[in-house]
Amino acid sequence: MTFVVSAFYKFVSLADCDALAARLRDDLRARDIKGTVLLAREGINATISGIETAISAFHEALKRDPRFADLTDKRAHTSAHPFQKLKVKVKPEIVTFGVPEADPAREVGTYVAPDMWNALISDPNVVVVDTRNVYEVQIGSFPGARDPGTERFSDFPDFVRTQLSDAKDKPIAMFCTGGIRCEKASAYLLTQGFTSVFHLEGGILKYLETVPKPQSLWQGECFVFDTRVALNHGVVEGSHALCPGCGTPVLKPADWIKDDTSPSLCARCGVES
Repeated sequence: MTFVVSAFYKFVSLADCDALAARLRDDLRARDIKGTVLLAREGINATISGIETAISAFHEALKRDPRFADLTDKRAHTSAHPFQKLKVKVKPEIVTFGVPEADPAREVGTYVAPDMWNALISDPNVVVVDTRNVYEVQIGSFPGARDPGTERFSDFPDFVRTQLSDAKDKPIAMFCTGGIRCEKASAYLLTQGFTSVFHLEGGILKYLETVPKPQSLWQGECFVFDTRVALNHGVVEGSHALCPGCGTPVLKPADWIKDDTSPSLCARCGVES
C-alpha cells in the first residue's frame, strides 16, 4: 500500500486552538491519518500521513474553514506510515523561537519560488543562510550557505547577533526544510534592521520536488523529522538512518560498511552499526 505524507503550515491568528484541536483530532482519527499537528495562536504546523483519498478529503474539509482556504501542502509518497501515532497539540508557538516580535503574519521577507532560487543564491553579493540545526546541515545543504551551528532554532538570534550583524545592508537568502523556520527567521531579521531579506518558498522539500536533478544546486540529503529520516531529489527516501546511540542522522548500516570486516562509527558518539 502507498501512503501520502503531507506537510503544511500557515501563520494565521487562531483564537480557538483547543476547540480546533479537538475537531481536527476527531477528523484525522476517523480517516486513519497519523502524524503531528501543532496549533498555536500564531497558526498551524503539521506533517501527517495516510492513504491518498484520506489526505485529500482531510484537506478539503480543512479548507472549508476560511482561515485555511488558501493553505497548500507538500506531498511525498512512501510505502509505510512514517509515523507511529497521531498527535494534535496546542503549543505557545508552532515553531519554537522565543521572539514574539518576529511575526510572519505581520511582516515577512520576500518569497522566492524554487525555480528562481538558483539564480538568487548564485549571486556573489547574496549571503545565503541555512536556518536549520547543525545535525541537519551536516547531511546536506546548498553550496556556500552559512551554517549557524545551532542545536535548536531558538539559538538563531544569537547567530544573527554574533555572525550576521555586519550584513544588514546585503541581500540575505534563507532556507529550511519546509519553509516555516526561514519564514519566522526572515520576520526576525526585518525587526533587526536588515533591509533585503529573501526565503525559499516551500523550503527544501518543495525545491527537491519541483527542480529537476540536473538543474539542482542541492548537495546531499534533506533531514526530515519522521522515520524516513532523510530525502533525496524527487522527495524519495534517502540513505540515512538515526544512530541508535545518540539519534544523529548517519548513513544506513548497509552504506556504513567500509569492507567486509570494518563497520564505520557514528562520528558523534562512536556507536557501530
